[in-house]
Amino acid sequence: MSRQPPGRRADYRWFHSITTRWMDNDVFRHVNNVNYFSFFDTAVTYYEMTEGVVDLLEDPVHCVVAEVMCRYHSSVAFPDRVTVGIRVARVGGSSVRYEIGVFRNDDDEAAAEGYFVHVFVDRATQRPAPVPEGARAALRAIE
Repeated sequence: MSRQPPGRRADYRWFHSITTRWMDNDVFRHVNNVNYFSFFDTAVTYYEMTEGVVDLLEDPVHCVVAEVMCRYHSSVAFPDRVTVGIRVARVGGSSVRYEIGVFRNDDDEAAAEGYFVHVFVDRATQRPAPVPEGARAALRAIE
């Protein structure tokens, strides 16, 4: 099985910086794998909140995670700085698939990459809802 090489910063459209914390390291002296999913969630949620995709507390529609995947290329460890790059791979009727790269310090190659699927749901029923037009426009900006 051939392994896809790590992506580069230029492959991504929008970036969010995160500082690692001492508690992120595990016994192997690198950031534990579960924290990468937190990096994904933080970057995507920050994009959605600041770019008008969704108002997490007030909109009648909000987003829930339906699927997430991560492929690791190299280690990150405290006190590294992390930059998370995102781009939109697909906007569907009620969902969006983000592709994500985690970059260590000033490295150009991703330390980890994956994807994050958000489903838009009706707040009252918790059932899938169409992607609102305003959200669709904001998502297309990083497609």
